[in-house]
Amino acid sequence: MIKIMNYGDVPNSEIFARENIAANVEGVVAEIIANVRENGDAALYEYAAKFDKAKLQSLEVSQAEIDEAFAAVEPEFLDILKEAAANIRFFHEKQVRNSFVINRDGVVMGQKITPIERVGLYVPGGTAAYPSTVLMDSIPAKIAGCTTIVMVTPPGPDGKINPVILAAAKIAGVDQIFKAGGAQAVAALAYGTQSVPQVDKIVGPGNAYVAEAKKQVFGRVAIDMIAGPSEILVVADASANPRFVAADLLSQAEHDRMASAVLVTDDREFAEKVSAELELQIPELPRAEIARASIDRNGKIIVAENLKLAIGIANEIAPEHLELCVDNPFDYLDSVKHAGSIFMGKHCPEALGDYFAGPNHTLPTSGTARFSSPLSVDDFVKKSQFTYYTADALSKVAGKVAYFANKEGLQAHAKSAAIRFED
Repeated sequence: MIKIMNYGDVPNSEIFARENIAANVEGVVAEIIANVRENGDAALYEYAAKFDKAKLQSLEVSQAEIDEAFAAVEPEFLDILKEAAANIRFFHEKQVRNSFVINRDGVVMGQKITPIERVGLYVPGGTAAYPSTVLMDSIPAKIAGCTTIVMVTPPGPDGKINPVILAAAKIAGVDQIFKAGGAQAVAALAYGTQSVPQVDKIVGPGNAYVAEAKKQVFGRVAIDMIAGPSEILVVADASANPRFVAADLLSQAEHDRMASAVLVTDDREFAEKVSAELELQIPELPRAEIARASIDRNGKIIVAENLKLAIGIANEIAPEHLELCVDNPFDYLDSVKHAGSIFMGKHCPEALGDYFAGPNHTLPTSGTARFSSPLSVDDFVKKSQFTYYTADALSKVAGKVAYFANKEGLQAHAKSAAIRFED
């Protein structure tokens, strides 16, 4: 049963705690990466048989397989995928940055925006298929102008990829798809194999092995983030519907036993109503066992004196998803300092953001919203600076540059500026 606590009656260490029990996977992942680096495709076939129970004939998904999958998906869902993709594209097109040039007094400076050439997209398999991840992680890359998007996702025992994953990939414009999952897929993207091309950046969520693999290959390639278990924090007052709030909490609790669902409210009676609703709704869920474990381990309801304090608690926790289930939510928006994605009002469940609204659902977790941001077009470009000085412009500042360099004890730096004006 979810814990109800009064803010101020318990130490912050308990209020803000997240139980995040990760397996000790570092050594296992290091061995998998080394095997893929040494043996390439052979290691991927080996791991597909071992972990996915799939005897693959080839690693790359053929165009025929993609077309077959697309035809197998019901037209209604294809229409929804296309509409969601359009919403995601519309939102992310607003994020595009432009290069700029500054020209003054013989000095030209600027910033050049260049797309990352090759991007690897990890899409989880296993207990659930996530076509939404395909859309959210590949559409911004396409908008950024990335040359090649390579997707990896684990096959089923029949050696096939879930059709909805392939349909989403076709709609989003993914260039190549490979049947590989887990740490071995991350290693293949980072180092390349006979079939899988090496990429420059890897994005996408995964289990503890995938997260650890991304961590270990960082530096060889860029990564988006190290994602932890899913999180939701709802700020609500007594005017909210407890049934709706309970349902919203469970929308994240069903993801993972280690997911975190938190309600902060200024009304004790409302807290009790939400707790009761959770007990009614959990048994009705197909993933009830997972949701039950999440609520019992990491779920909590915090009763604060007022909504201002409730927002302050939310800022301390810095959740992945923040719902403001209150009247006039825009009155509180400026007070929110730390949250991955903010859902405003009583008619904006977090599920809108997961699938359809347009803003990205790849978000910072584990309190990292204090200093990081949702996945965006910015994650798929890099910035180069350029500088040009005429001889006359350099002559006016060369002495200052040399003086500065000498202060740092770097005489060669100083000379490189001064030498151009020596007789």
